[in-house]
Amino acid sequence: MNHNLLKAQYAVRGELYNKAVEMAAAGKEIIYTNVGNPQQLGEKPITFNRQVQALVSCPSLMDNPKAVELFPEDVVARAKQCLGQLSGALGAYTDSRGSMSIRKEVAEFIERRDGVPADAENIFLTDGASVAVRYLLNAAIRDENDAILVPIPQYPLYSASIQLYGGTLLPYYLKEEKGWGMDAESIRKSIHEARAAGTNVRAIVFINPGNPTGQCLTGDDLKELVKLAYDEGLVLLADEVYQPNVYQTEKPFISAKKTLAELGAPYNTGVELASFHTVSKGVMGECGLRGGYVELVNMHPGTIDQIYKAASINLSPNTTGQLSMSLMTNPPKPGDASYPLWKKEMDEGLASLTRRAHVVTDAFNALHGVSCTFVEGAMYAFPKLELSEGAIAAAKAAGKTPDTFYCLSLLEDTGIVTVPGAGFGQEEGTFHFRTTILPQEKEIQKFCTLFAEHHNKFLAKY
Repeated sequence: MNHNLLKAQYAVRGELYNKAVEMAAAGKEIIYTNVGNPQQLGEKPITFNRQVQALVSCPSLMDNPKAVELFPEDVVARAKQCLGQLSGALGAYTDSRGSMSIRKEVAEFIERRDGVPADAENIFLTDGASVAVRYLLNAAIRDENDAILVPIPQYPLYSASIQLYGGTLLPYYLKEEKGWGMDAESIRKSIHEARAAGTNVRAIVFINPGNPTGQCLTGDDLKELVKLAYDEGLVLLADEVYQPNVYQTEKPFISAKKTLAELGAPYNTGVELASFHTVSKGVMGECGLRGGYVELVNMHPGTIDQIYKAASINLSPNTTGQLSMSLMTNPPKPGDASYPLWKKEMDEGLASLTRRAHVVTDAFNALHGVSCTFVEGAMYAFPKLELSEGAIAAAKAAGKTPDTFYCLSLLEDTGIVTVPGAGFGQEEGTFHFRTTILPQEKEIQKFCTLFAEHHNKFLAKY
């Protein structure tokens, strides 16, 4: 087999997840907090979206007067519009970049967000943002001498994909003591050292809001990143899939594209940027429908052509994901029949996530030997564990990293599935784990209680 496939690791669906599946098959109740999968943990779909999706999936419903009575007028109108966007049928192929009409909706969404024009020709709809990320990494990596700068801790999509394409991951470490902030000068030093050793540093990834760390970048952080990319000739890969998930007001989401525009020349035309978004996160949480996009900014037309060629090999992004992207970027407007309910569901969903971010952070920080930076955004907490020498020795005897040993103990005792920090990368000698904040509010206290009970038993044992 391809040795790069054999070497690739993806901890989010790794040892802990496989063990949980076995336990679930044996009848054990499992709480899946290993992945940001809101609807698996009880998040309700947005009503307007599901109604439109129902009619697009089964257009004959619109010929039935009794069925149409169940749907608001704007839902029926939107379903007819969406069918037109999808060549008249949900089951039909679209252009390999996705429906042009939906790409235009995405461009309008970006323009409203940033106040900067967007070109639908430079937008690709994809089966979730992960596919778009892989398009760019595949294009950038030529051989093992090509390196991609990736934040540590990182989302293992990046480490696994870089390995699959035969490149090199060049880490830059986020500073936990500074709320998982970044240090531009240390990144610059790493670049120069790598290049001096003959490595071609090609691009830099950043994740804002952060996964797994839950931090939000400041405007100054983003400007430093853009200047760094310009100075060092790096492609900027902006993972912005959690942009709707912000739980504080001090650090609102700011896109990389808006930052380029605010900095002006030479950055606004001299930095190559790929920015990624998805329908999987936010309050929608449509993970299984696999809708995403990438916008390419300041890319050479030949580069865009080659990425189009790569997309064409897949023939077409899935149409349910494209439909979901249309509904995310072009939602009901004030005055539409569906707007009041849509607004209520979106506002209440975000408010609930904000409360859960506080509950989970506070619960971890109340425990001896656990510290957790506040979950400013995204869907995750990334607590630090202070493990005893006895626990570390027991882990070594079991052939596990200490954080994997801890997470396996937690799973076996409580049914809670987490991901060890080793799967994301961490400073040598530190131990973490990632969990989501997604258990519903009626379940979140049970989650925190189960965790605390296990943690105290673990401390007493070791």
